[in-house]
Amino acid sequence: MNYVLDGKDYPVEITRKSNKNTYIRFKGNVISVSTSYFVTNKQILKMLDQNQEFLRKNIARISKKEENGKNHIILGEKYDIITMNNMEEIDYQNKKIYLDSISKYDLLIKKETKKLFETRLKYNYDLFEEKIKFPSLRIRKMKTRWGVCNRKDIRVTLNSELFKYGIEEIDYVIIHELSHLVFFNHSKDFWNLVSKYCPRYKEIRKRLKE
Repeated sequence: MNYVLDGKDYPVEITRKSNKNTYIRFKGNVISVSTSYFVTNKQILKMLDQNQEFLRKNIARISKKEENGKNHIILGEKYDIITMNNMEEIDYQNKKIYLDSISKYDLLIKKETKKLFETRLKYNYDLFEEKIKFPSLRIRKMKTRWGVCNRKDIRVTLNSELFKYGIEEIDYVIIHELSHLVFFNHSKDFWNLVSKYCPRYKEIRKRLKE
């Protein structure tokens, strides 16, 4: 039997015994119900409906426990995310990030990604001897591409997942997209230009494909 709560399907594991009361617990993502032989599935579903707030609290507790200690990669380094109640500010210590909710981590990464990408775009743009206009920057998550250059709008789009890599990989993608403002193709001239500002681009491309 399954139970749907907030649009998500949870398996319900029912154990019937000669006990008088019904007990509802969470085991992983499974709702465990211990009840008497005389309680029907329909009655169990009704009890689950009546105890939805209890179920939500348990789901939140399990999610928080699973998130604690989970590795997150930032600029090629692994960090452990530790959520703790009543933390007013985010704290960094010994490759660990302490905060009171994982949503704050997402906001932190979004802010730091924007700041770093803007800095590296300006840095790499200043390297170019070719006359190109300074592009606007867009950041979004992409499934198949690390970067996109829109020559018409003079805009560079970078994959937000690049923040998991090092500065060398980020710089290569930016140089690649800036080079498209000179050569809007992947011709020999284009790759010569990329090589001019990123001599080790072949090695870096391989790392990004792994």
